[in-house]
Amino acid sequence: MRTDLRIVATADALPEIHASGGLAARRTGPHTVHLVGTAATPLGGDELHISVTVGQGARLAVRSVAATIALPAAATRISCARWLFEVAEGGELDVETEPLIVAGGADHRAVTTVRLAADARLRLRERVQIGRAGEDRGAWRGDLIADLDGLPLLRHRLGLGCAAATDDALSASRALDSELVYPDDRPVETFGLHATRLPLAAGGSLFTAVGARLSATTSPRTLSDAAVSAPATA
Repeated sequence: MRTDLRIVATADALPEIHASGGLAARRTGPHTVHLVGTAATPLGGDELHISVTVGQGARLAVRSVAATIALPAAATRISCARWLFEVAEGGELDVETEPLIVAGGADHRAVTTVRLAADARLRLRERVQIGRAGEDRGAWRGDLIADLDGLPLLRHRLGLGCAAATDDALSASRALDSELVYPDDRPVETFGLHATRLPLAAGGSLFTAVGARLSATTSPRTLSDAAVSAPATA
């Protein structure tokens, strides 16, 4: 199944939503939309295409009503999602959806593309868990590509689970909590052995934490200095 979802926010109107397939969105506030699943997706073979555009001077918060579960299918275990976030001059976008759970036997691949104007504001948080209770044989790969005024801001790839470069029989990460923030001038920080916040050369920062379970993984929201300017949700 192919899913297409497009959300457009402007400064002088409620967010505009166009959806088909297994994912929809609902306006839950003047500047907030929640993603809502309308069918079991992603299954193996599914493709999701989600586009979020924030116009000049507009602000938008994107949330979801529940976690997403990636499941294998009889024909293939691979599913794909492509996310595109575009924020124009003076726009603000805050994205924090519920976690993606990759079930045993599933292989989910995500490509997230971000295009920012120089004076845009962004907070983009992503959480992934390999396996439901008693499972650890799923796989996930995520590419994060961010540009600032047409120039590279970030190129990042991380894999979790079976056959990933980080997979290890003795100690293999199965959970990820990451957050891209722009602008952000905080210096490099490490939190134990499995979490770090790195400043980006063109501005902004990338927080990355890995662990066995999301419930035990360092979160950017629990750190004392985690309050970075983000759009209001009401």
